[in-house]
Amino acid sequence: MEFAGVYARYHTWMDIPEHTLPVTLLEGNTPLIPMPKLAESLGGGFSLWVKFEGMNPTGSFKDRGMTIAIGEAAGRGAKVVICASTGNTAASAAAYAARAGLRCVVLIPKGKVAAGKLAGAVAHGADVIQIEGSFDDALSVVVEISNRHPIALVNSLNPYRLEGQKTAAFEICEILGSAPDWLCLPVGNAGNITSYWMGFRQYHAAHSCGLPHILGVQAQGSAPLVLGHPVEQPETVATAIRIGKPARGEEALSAASESGGQIMAASDDEILAMQRLLAASGVWVEPASAAGLAGLKKQLDQGRMDVRGQRVVAVCTGHGMKDPDIIAKSMQPPALLPLDYKAIEKTILKGLQ
Repeated sequence: MEFAGVYARYHTWMDIPEHTLPVTLLEGNTPLIPMPKLAESLGGGFSLWVKFEGMNPTGSFKDRGMTIAIGEAAGRGAKVVICASTGNTAASAAAYAARAGLRCVVLIPKGKVAAGKLAGAVAHGADVIQIEGSFDDALSVVVEISNRHPIALVNSLNPYRLEGQKTAAFEICEILGSAPDWLCLPVGNAGNITSYWMGFRQYHAAHSCGLPHILGVQAQGSAPLVLGHPVEQPETVATAIRIGKPARGEEALSAASESGGQIMAASDDEILAMQRLLAASGVWVEPASAAGLAGLKKQLDQGRMDVRGQRVVAVCTGHGMKDPDIIAKSMQPPALLPLDYKAIEKTILKGLQ
């Protein structure tokens, strides 16, 4: 069967209005990549997969929900959509709005959005506005504007975003034949952890496929759900989850609790170390995407989890090209050689001796 995008494949599983239109860039159907080498480096004895959502059209998981949010807005006659963003939502909203012929307005915190994500929003024609404040401040503004004017809000407060994002859980169950024992993923605004739990519960109700434990991981400098209170000035290199007051925080805590899992924090150093480990296995993700696996490694190293004989899926939410700054800044310039065969050959063969 030819894959035709999230709406075409799963709309009968979604609680969405009949007027929703199929505004698609053929999102979804992202690879579930076996990671045996990485599993061994984490202690071995278990099976590990990465659900690489960075392979969506705009390079992040946001496309799954945005196709439905924009389709619903277009179907009811909206002309303008708006969102606050740390980057990935902006790029996705801009792309799908362009696809639907809608104007897109994006509010971002000044200087806090990776260039690769901002460029995506600009390339697709969004009106991008920087504000003096945090993502949470920007979200408050766009919520008020959407309440006062005929402008559709497409942040994860929009319930149709979750209806689209939950389809990743369906895909995991379809590939594995049942739910994994554990699902590990980053937590920022908490829409994704909420939607995965929705999806697994729905698929289990229909197919008795089982339910995973969920390990949600926040960055240590931006961990309101771990601390139990908002973080006024969140700071982390994992820009996609630099959020101090998650819009879906309560739902995220419920998902972790109901699944028999937890929400924890990993440091920036732990997240960046895991980004490098993933890259060594051929999967380049943005820093925030490595948070779920960084949390898993931390729990295993400290003896707080036992996954021997179990199946673990880690969700990597965005491609490394979305936020390459950390890698780019740490790079040494490549060796410069004269155009001389012998010199080049000598350098190449050096490591073989």
